[in-house]
Amino acid sequence: MDFGDVTLLALRVFREVAERGTLTAAATALGYTQSAVSRQIASLERVTRTPVLERRPGGVRLTAAGNVVLRRAVAVLDEIDAAGRELAGLPADAGTVRLGWFPSAGAVLVPRAVAELRRTHPAVTVVTREGTTPVLVRALRAGTVDLAVLGSAPPFRPPDAETPALRLETLAERTLRVAVPAGHPLAGAGQVDVADLRGQRWIAGPSAGAETLMGVWPGLDERPEIAHTARDWLAKLSLVAAGCGLTTLPASLAEAVPPGVRVLAVRGGPAERRRVVLARLPGPVSEPAALLADVLRRAAG
Repeated sequence: MDFGDVTLLALRVFREVAERGTLTAAATALGYTQSAVSRQIASLERVTRTPVLERRPGGVRLTAAGNVVLRRAVAVLDEIDAAGRELAGLPADAGTVRLGWFPSAGAVLVPRAVAELRRTHPAVTVVTREGTTPVLVRALRAGTVDLAVLGSAPPFRPPDAETPALRLETLAERTLRVAVPAGHPLAGAGQVDVADLRGQRWIAGPSAGAETLMGVWPGLDERPEIAHTARDWLAKLSLVAAGCGLTTLPASLAEAVPPGVRVLAVRGGPAERRRVVLARLPGPVSEPAALLADVLRRAAG
């Protein structure tokens, strides 16, 4: 096989598909038709003489060969982009670190860490993006983010089964709590029994790639009544403040709730804990990424 026949366009399209998880999403992001994306992937597979993607009903997954090609493609594209900046007379981006974060991390942790890094190392530029865990894990592997702050629930499995395994570091572990309207009968105490949560109306939304309802207290021995659905945690809490129902949240978000919401501990039943995890690819990290990781540890602690 002759990799000299692979075009940069095919590599960029492949990286976008690897990150987005579907041909349709990649086509939308690139402004191409889906058939144009499919042609670029087909041209790459002709050169490699092996499938780089496994087609599934819900999208695509990289094959073992696809993971090898992706690692090489990311390195090539990074070098080409760096050369383009140098030829254009633009400053090098050696002082830039790209951070991905799951939605609730944007309430307290990420702003606090970015603000500290700006104060202590003003020459470092942090570029951030929000995403679900599957999206951020694909972005790590595609080389479009350097670090990712992820949420993790029991049994705390790795976020994917690809190789090489991601480097995972637990930044914090907190109990799960319940948010209730300030005027709710349960709001008067600092904690409630899990039995008191039966028969309540909930504000919840589906988790990414699963049937689990995020926002309903886990393990309730009844079919929960879902009054409202929302993915955004602030929208959920605003609905709680309006008296529309209850929702769950990690203890780390307690200081960011809007007026009209009370955050309560729950006693009884299994302990419900959530972790905030810092993920990256194995191997050495840039100095800006190492600096950001340090401030994230301090901010989480």
